[in-house]
Amino acid sequence: MVDPPNQSQRRVGIEISSSGLYAAVLENNNEIAATRSVLLDGSDNSVSELISLIQALKTEFGGFDRFGVAVPGLVDRASGRVALSANIPGHAEVDLVEDLKAATGMEIVLENDANAAAYGEFSLGAGRGSQNMFFATLGEGIGGAFIFNGEIWRGASGFAGEFGYIPINSEGKRLQDVASSANIIRRTRSRFHQDSTSSLNKLAEEAITLAEIITAAQNDDDFAQMMLKRTGIYIGTGIASVINLLNIEKVVIGGEIMQAKHLVLDAIVERTRKLSFEPSFRSTTIVESELGASSAAVGAALIGGQTR
Repeated sequence: MVDPPNQSQRRVGIEISSSGLYAAVLENNNEIAATRSVLLDGSDNSVSELISLIQALKTEFGGFDRFGVAVPGLVDRASGRVALSANIPGHAEVDLVEDLKAATGMEIVLENDANAAAYGEFSLGAGRGSQNMFFATLGEGIGGAFIFNGEIWRGASGFAGEFGYIPINSEGKRLQDVASSANIIRRTRSRFHQDSTSSLNKLAEEAITLAEIITAAQNDDDFAQMMLKRTGIYIGTGIASVINLLNIEKVVIGGEIMQAKHLVLDAIVERTRKLSFEPSFRSTTIVESELGASSAAVGAALIGGQTR
């Protein structure tokens, strides 16, 4: 069981993605005292950049001798290593914990990024007050994590919660194949020329990004809104399965796609309502993340700062 955090201790957590590092420093009553970010080019396993960031944080803040690291991939609980990472394959080829300990002299706790984000939201964000929670993160990949009775549920080997790999049709297409940010962009680029009224037609195909799609939708572009709504329908289909199987108390949704807020969330809730058992749906609350981009780093800080 995870021990309650010591409120007086400074805690540091770092989230790794293929595009960058994001650090959160917690102080006092686990309030976010500072955040730092570093851009990456995605060309290697990010160890050297991590070491540099940790050393910079130690110089600037001090007061900590352990920290948490959230990674996109499967973390083997027995070995403490990344077993598989679709976004950063190089992580499976190194021992991140041992490499970082050797370079910094500090204790490191490695955690799956969705698990870390779920724990951050559960402890300090939109999941506060619940006991059983499902967290979905929608961005570069589609991730998921469970909190049962106040604890992260990792499964037999630490690989539970891979929400993006839920099949959504009879051909075996997975949620990640249609609802990750890259696949939203792909779907949009494949058909935006079919709607001559869309403001996206003013852009070159390669210039269409998730940010452009969201901005167009927020400016009442019907085509962009339709693409986001369809994404919400796909996500809601998966969440309905979670609710029907587990009668979960709260669902928290975060990640890059949630910059679209109600344009995606409304579609998620509506689709979930249609596919869930009505009593189970009524007993579940579906909400947006409160910590936003800080969720995983905050969760890593809380997990990494605990005494085991």
